[in-house]
Amino acid sequence: MRFVSWNCSMALHKKFEALMSLEPDIAVVCECAEPDRLRKKIDAIGIDVDSVWVGANPNKGLAVFAFNGYRLRLATDYDDSLHFVAPVRVDGPQPFNLLAVWAQNASAGIRRKAEPGPLRIALDRYRDFLTCPCTLAAGDFNNNILWDKPGWPMNHAEAVAVLDGYGLVSAYHESRRESQGGERTPTHYWRDRKKDGPTYHIDYVFLPRAWLSRVREMNVGTFEEWCGSGLSDHVPLLVDVSL
Repeated sequence: MRFVSWNCSMALHKKFEALMSLEPDIAVVCECAEPDRLRKKIDAIGIDVDSVWVGANPNKGLAVFAFNGYRLRLATDYDDSLHFVAPVRVDGPQPFNLLAVWAQNASAGIRRKAEPGPLRIALDRYRDFLTCPCTLAAGDFNNNILWDKPGWPMNHAEAVAVLDGYGLVSAYHESRRESQGGERTPTHYWRDRKKDGPTYHIDYVFLPRAWLSRVREMNVGTFEEWCGSGLSDHVPLLVDVSL
């Protein structure tokens, strides 16, 4: 199973071929328009795609796409007050639960020091969903342990610890043997989209610890192909897991 997480920075209809070049089975795509806006593109390519999308702005939400016989459905306990954190049930050759994330940590009047962000709330609210044996969490977390402050409820370390308690670990960090906050490869080229500008690692794929021995490939997209080319200010993460 090939899993891809990418913040496309909108206008996916102009970038869909780039996503398809990764040959995903499951793709979490942030800042994505509602899938109906891709219908002409999908029909032209002639592929079978299933999707789940959440958001209020039809031009900019959170989508999960499924290919190659996988099917998706939004979990019945989805809480739309959490906006861009969606529990999705995936059926197919490898059924699993997926918590798709586009974390809006500082929006909607959230006070960073006083309140947890929507992701941190979701990790508690969807505890039963996340503690199923086959569960993944992936997307743009908009956070890194480098920004943690003492006592902040939305510290990234807090989310990582909760996920670890559910048996979920970061595919990037385990594969590269790098610590949280010590990432050598960024996923976000902020502001000017320059290779030598501000860069951060804020996109993640967390998978069951028991799956680590089944990871066959973990790649991070290059600046040149994904940002320098103008596609996005984020590069994709790709994880191959043997079934």
